[in-house]
Amino acid sequence: MGAAGRAPAADRADAIRNVVLVGHSGAGKTTLVEQLLAATGTVQRPGRVEDGNTVSDFDEVEVRQQRSVNLAVAPLVHNGIKINLLDTPGYADFVGDLRAGLRAADAALFVVSASDGVDGLTQMLWEECAQVSMPRAVVITKIDHQRADFDEVLTTCQDVFGDGVAPLYLPVITNGHVNGLIGLLTQKFYNYATGERTVKDPGSEYEAQIEAYRGSLIEGIIQESEDESLMERYLEGEPIDTKVLIEDLEKAVARGSFYPVLCSGLGVGAQELLELMTQGFPSPLEHPMPEITDLSGKPVKGITCDPDGPLVAEVVKTTSDPYVGRISLVRVFSGTLRPDMTVHVSGHGLAERGHEDHDVDERIGTLTCPLGKQQRGAAKGMAGDIVAVAKLSRAETGDTLSEVERPLLMTSWDMPDPLLPVAIRAKSKADEDKLSQALGRLVAEDPTLRLENNAETRQLVLWCMGEAHTDVLLDRLAKRHGVEVERIDLRVPLRETFGGKCQAMGRNVKQTGGHGQYAICHLEVEPLPSGGGFEFVDKIVGGVVPRQFIPSVEKGVRAQMERGVVAGYPMVDVRVTLYDGKAHSVDSSDMAFQIAGQLALKEAASKVSTLLLEPVDELSVLVADDYVGSVMSDLSSRRGRVLGTEPVGTGRTLVKAEVPELEITRYAIDLRSMSHGTGTFHRTFLRYEPLPPNLASKVATGD
Repeated sequence: MGAAGRAPAADRADAIRNVVLVGHSGAGKTTLVEQLLAATGTVQRPGRVEDGNTVSDFDEVEVRQQRSVNLAVAPLVHNGIKINLLDTPGYADFVGDLRAGLRAADAALFVVSASDGVDGLTQMLWEECAQVSMPRAVVITKIDHQRADFDEVLTTCQDVFGDGVAPLYLPVITNGHVNGLIGLLTQKFYNYATGERTVKDPGSEYEAQIEAYRGSLIEGIIQESEDESLMERYLEGEPIDTKVLIEDLEKAVARGSFYPVLCSGLGVGAQELLELMTQGFPSPLEHPMPEITDLSGKPVKGITCDPDGPLVAEVVKTTSDPYVGRISLVRVFSGTLRPDMTVHVSGHGLAERGHEDHDVDERIGTLTCPLGKQQRGAAKGMAGDIVAVAKLSRAETGDTLSEVERPLLMTSWDMPDPLLPVAIRAKSKADEDKLSQALGRLVAEDPTLRLENNAETRQLVLWCMGEAHTDVLLDRLAKRHGVEVERIDLRVPLRETFGGKCQAMGRNVKQTGGHGQYAICHLEVEPLPSGGGFEFVDKIVGGVVPRQFIPSVEKGVRAQMERGVVAGYPMVDVRVTLYDGKAHSVDSSDMAFQIAGQLALKEAASKVSTLLLEPVDELSVLVADDYVGSVMSDLSSRRGRVLGTEPVGTGRTLVKAEVPELEITRYAIDLRSMSHGTGTFHRTFLRYEPLPPNLASKVATGD
């Protein structure tokens, strides 16, 4: 097991560890994966991000941009334990793959650069993991960097991440070079100066440094111990056996109440990290099962991580290749997946993002154990493991695989709304023909992407997470699917209404050789309050307009309102009263009165001012307290009205405001810049309001 070229396999769930690597872009997650793969002999030598030859970053976009944009799996074996490393993107735009990694994992390794420290996004993810009690550890990377400051970054981690964060090792740095690590519990010096790890005593020059950190580490472990007598014995000066401390440490880490800090540099720290992951991180047996229901939504209890139990697996990532087809990365939570078995595929709850609800039976093809882009054959996918399944044609990210005889559904994980709208169109007719199928594949892969065909603006809109997300999607359309598109200006759907009350006549009188057209209607139009919709009032007396033609006038008015009377936008909030008219016994008809109703509405628009209305959204912006002032000033500059603020948790504030949609089409990008990646927002349509005259004139003239 673990040799290069062979897929590692586990024969029981307690011999598996699923570990997700989390941290900001550039923290060193992908480089750390390479070091761990090399340390276990999975690869002969570690690749480099700069050279484009790492296991995790194999997509051509990743190689070109030198950053992760996809979730990648890299399995290895250490001391008989299979570790599935899940390397996630660190950039906020690719949070979909990050959330997928969190869902598939049983523990999280937070990767923090010794030269850059902790960013706001990493802090938010720590809090997210805390809410579900996910076991965590911290590894401080790049300790050999010229700007590295281990002590300062450690202090930052303890301040930001809170109680229970304590170092297990201290780096030994001589003349800017990392020679090794000192284990605070074992009080041993792990020397890497020769390239191989040797163990010796640290020497007297490190005694003070060891004591400064060791005492607080032991106290932290004892506080988490289930043996209440340990603290009393420790305070009385009784030495506590190191073996007991290590056992209590491993238990505290596995249950998610203690968070050890390790460190890593070039050729240093891999063994210590592997020991922690195999001995301290929990197996899938200890991970709580996500909520499971039947297809009617009724909760199903009693399912555990049992290879002999009912099949419950989840597609955590989907990739589509025009040559290979669709590949589904699957975390098996219960039961066992085998090649050629037939499974039930269920996907529900994401219809608003373009993922139609579906329930189909599909046959499993080959199973593989992915190592980056390599797909190595696997005999089975047992409970607790992660495997790839080829050519499930209907399976999408987030779908549940279960037994045909007992279809089940796993509650989907939380996914943020895509809030950056990008309008596109095909560059040619040939591209137009291929665009629909290519976009369908992208939507199936990425639950953070929403596809909208806006009937009003007649635009195809991709709702994305940010500019980088957009760039990757358009790159994939071009390079992977051979479809060229161009971005166009986004149109916001406006409305029209009347600015006052007036009367108008619609006269449709035409004589031809045969039957002519004869319809005259007198209308009174007046605006209604915002949200008033449309009212049609019949005040005809004496039969001047025959009863059968009154609905015809209303039908014509409605048709003209849909087309607008000034700038081509639908008309809303209007009351139309039909109070007089004339008809002809032969030449009047349904169509004649429809046209008369349309003409009357157009004449009304020439008699009284018309207003363009713009949609206004209610915005809820959650930001760190440090950025509240900037956010409120920015919202005001966007013609917004700040409604108020309220504290949320510690150090965050929710700002509520009403802002026109025209002003927030790129707010996802602007807020991220303003809040250094920590701000989030939610938008809800509120109402339509008159567009300011200076902007209305530009829209009306097409400027």
